[in-house]
Amino acid sequence: MARWLRGRLLDPSAAPAEGETVVPLLDGPVSVEQILSGRTAAPVDYRQDEHEWVVLLAGTARLLVDGAEVELVAGDWLLLPAGCAHTLTETAPGSSWLAVRFGAPPLLA
Repeated sequence: MARWLRGRLLDPSAAPAEGETVVPLLDGPVSVEQILSGRTAAPVDYRQDEHEWVVLLAGTARLLVDGAEVELVAGDWLLLPAGCAHTLTETAPGSSWLAVRFGAPPLLA
C-alpha cells in the first residue's frame, strides 16, 4: 500500500450553476473537502460538530457569522469553532473552497 497520495483539485468551472458540489479529499481525524459553489438560491444554515477552517480559492462569498456579515474573496480564510452557527447567504458562480474539519477540543474562548 502506498504511503503517500497525490491528487488534483477540480477546476472552478466544474461548479454547478446553483448549489454546491462537495468532493471529499481526505477522511479521518481531519477531513478535507473541496466545495464547488454555484449561485446561492437561498441562504443555507450550517452548524458543524467539528471545528472548520475554510479558504476561498476562487470566487466570492458572503456569510453571516455570529450576526456579522463576512465577505470573502479568493485567498481569504475563516475559522469557525465547533457549534458556531453560520449562514451562507451568497456565492458567485464558480466559487471553489477548501474545507478542513477537525476534532472539537477547546479551541477559542
